[in-house]
Amino acid sequence: MTKKYKILAKYIKDLSSETPNIETYLFVKDHISQYQLGIDITSKALKNKVIEINTTLKFEDKKENKQKSYFEIIFATIIKMNEDTKDKKELEKIILCDVQIDIYPDLEKSLLDVLHNSGYPEIKIEKKIDFENLYNQRFN
Repeated sequence: MTKKYKILAKYIKDLSSETPNIETYLFVKDHISQYQLGIDITSKALKNKVIEINTTLKFEDKKENKQKSYFEIIFATIIKMNEDTKDKKELEKIILCDVQIDIYPDLEKSLLDVLHNSGYPEIKIEKKIDFENLYNQRFN
């Protein structure tokens, strides 16, 4: 099966790592296992069947702690759709699933690099995101 799109470019559009002070850093170092990974995907049609897809990963503490760090990366992917792709459902699956599967290794590595360089070298993302499953859940 041939791909119905081509990735023209992918890059880090925005990056944030915020730890306000040493007390917060020490607190977060002990509690970072409670942090959760969140994902958000948006897209915007450009022209000539070109689409910009922004995939945002946030690694944050959902609890009401006063001391917390904040990590976010927005990864932009520019794709060009094949001429024969017209179906809205098919396009949705490409944006929310297929492209995500293609770019996720780079995106995850970029986020882990930020976390490691922010002083949390022991962080790993154990659970891989199953984009196929997430996409299918939307309709059930």
